[in-house]
Amino acid sequence: MTTSAPTSPALTTKALDLAKEVLSIEARAVEALIGRIDARFMAALELILHCRGRVVVSGMGKSGHIARKIAATLASTGTPAFFVHPGEASHGDLGMITHDDVVIALSNSGESAELLTILPLLKRHGAKLITLTGNPRSTMAQEADVHLDASVEQEACPLGLAPTASTTAALALGDALAVALLDARGFGAEDFAKTHPGGALGRRLLVHVADVMRTGEAVPKVPQGVTLADALLEMTRKGLGMTAIVDADGRPVGIYTDGDLRRTLDHPVNIHATPIDQVMSRNPRTIAPQHLAAEAVQLMDEHKINGLLAADESGRLVGALNMHDLLRAGVV
Repeated sequence: MTTSAPTSPALTTKALDLAKEVLSIEARAVEALIGRIDARFMAALELILHCRGRVVVSGMGKSGHIARKIAATLASTGTPAFFVHPGEASHGDLGMITHDDVVIALSNSGESAELLTILPLLKRHGAKLITLTGNPRSTMAQEADVHLDASVEQEACPLGLAPTASTTAALALGDALAVALLDARGFGAEDFAKTHPGGALGRRLLVHVADVMRTGEAVPKVPQGVTLADALLEMTRKGLGMTAIVDADGRPVGIYTDGDLRRTLDHPVNIHATPIDQVMSRNPRTIAPQHLAAEAVQLMDEHKINGLLAADESGRLVGALNMHDLLRAGVV
């Protein structure tokens, strides 16, 4: 069994104080950006909104990591975008960029050699250029169609060397662009789900009741007037823990569930002689097949039920589902 060395109280206090200072510095750096959301920011939005191609985001080193994240955020929120490494761009990847594209180039110094090498070629090619730097007087800032100022008063690194506050500011400014564009495009939750079909949000917003409900012969149902025994046989055959009771037109007028059975057995009853109409729950809750499966979950939770009937526009029974079906579909 190994034991850890005791922590020095002085070291702990210093580490905690430094960690808090890092967060304070980075918070101030982001807050300072608010005053820079101005006409230049609007000009950048206009360039991207009217872009007929793609948004290409590029940066070296830590700025490159931030550029990748900005590209991913843009792409998932309605603005087609991808990352190009500036070093690879000068060795052939520049061919990915067309004159219809908008390039967002990130560099805290604004003097990144790899980016400065390709900027003249991008401009000659006709692509629009947005630069995001920490130096408004830098070469990149001067060469841009639109420059966004992401400068910070100080890095959170006590040595003033490691990109910390500057990368946080650049990331926040990229998020501000993405969200402003999302709103301008009218990009909604369903649009977001279409770009995230494998995630929980996609399942909640893309899966409908019709996708998970039982249909046809798998739907448990009996006509009015049959005995309780007949209803129990139908419940056993279909394995949903319930059966619908339908009228002559196929409209559900009642439902009988495992819970109803337990309540029925609290009283003396002849299952072979008792009509299902006497013990069923009347006016069952139904849902339309075109509704989201997430709405079925909400309805079940709200009314503390485990099964639900699906009815079409005319009120006829077309399906049934229970919580297990929703669990299998990953909606719950």
